[in-house]
Amino acid sequence: MTAYSPVQVKPPSTPATPRRLDRFLCLDDFETVARRRLPRQIYGYYSGAAETNRSLRANRESYAALALLPRVLVDTRARSTVTSLFRKSFSLPVGIAPMGLSALSSFRGDIVLAQAAAAEDALMVASATSLTPLETMAIEGGTRWFQAYLPGDRERIGAMLRRVDGAGFETIVLTADVQVPANRENNARTGFSMPLRPTPRLFWDGARHPRWSLGTFLRTLARGMPHFENMDAFRGPAILSRSAERNIGTRDGLCWEHVAFMRDNWKGRLVIKGILSPEDVALARAAGLDGVWLSNHGGRQLDSAIAPLLMLQEAAREAGEMAVLIDGGIRRGTDVLKALALGADFVFIGRPFLYASVAAGTAGVRHALHLMRSEIARDMAMLGVNTIGELSPAHVRRFAAP
Repeated sequence: MTAYSPVQVKPPSTPATPRRLDRFLCLDDFETVARRRLPRQIYGYYSGAAETNRSLRANRESYAALALLPRVLVDTRARSTVTSLFRKSFSLPVGIAPMGLSALSSFRGDIVLAQAAAAEDALMVASATSLTPLETMAIEGGTRWFQAYLPGDRERIGAMLRRVDGAGFETIVLTADVQVPANRENNARTGFSMPLRPTPRLFWDGARHPRWSLGTFLRTLARGMPHFENMDAFRGPAILSRSAERNIGTRDGLCWEHVAFMRDNWKGRLVIKGILSPEDVALARAAGLDGVWLSNHGGRQLDSAIAPLLMLQEAAREAGEMAVLIDGGIRRGTDVLKALALGADFVFIGRPFLYASVAAGTAGVRHALHLMRSEIARDMAMLGVNTIGELSPAHVRRFAAP
């Protein structure tokens, strides 16, 4: 019998996992630590969604309702998780979604996420609501994808495009599903607000979480009052400023005419995020976009918005040559493979990577990426596929109703 070496699922440059991270066996394990270390207001902001949290739950339920159909007696020793998106290869088909206020989760949280992704040859998308200037994220984090919130104002849109281009970004992701602020009752219940209000409740909760207060919040303040750095072509208001919401402005006037303006004035790749309707996918294709990103904003906007996975096959049929990206409820390698099999080209995960940064900084995020890559590689072997491109709807079935 010939002895074969196990498949290499980590890049050769990836160091051995620090022993302190051995207890984190899956992405969900990081949330347990984050819930304990973060003040109630901050954790509630990250973990919660809109109104009843119905869409947040539905995102997970949509994956739980699907079963995988394995094939056996297939030689999968050559399997690889490497995935190409827009002619660039990544070590796995999972990216870190843009997340606002990441710098309140861990010190310089945006840089932590970006550097971890770069070290693992993964994709990270910089957020418009970051507290770190996009120029800094490009230089120190190496990210080349920027997610934008834009008003229906051509002058402001044009100025922002010039700033993003000057920073060296190659892809803009326009988020289209935040026309108005959502009704996030959980924020009010936990005492979170934006702008942040220095209430006795906030001080008391901070005192009860000294690791966060000293290691994240005070270290951040020592570098100067944090601002919304990337909402516009100029520096935005401070997070404590009462004018924050007014300065950001409204986005309910943003429409397809502005998308056409962006397409005419942005020579890089243009992706629209927050699409769920196949009709909107068709409009995006007609507008000459490079990709569509199916998302209900992690359940944080329209409560009861349909889970992206449920619209994936219809959207993929309408997409034509556009890339189809998806987020929402993805937590395991099996979830990733289900989405890819049903037509997604790439998937994104948000909250768990943020929690990993709380648990162990850059090392924690790298470990989270390694866990996903290992799960995907293992599950590919049991499905009987060697490449991501071999996945198809034939690998997926819907669980029969009880």
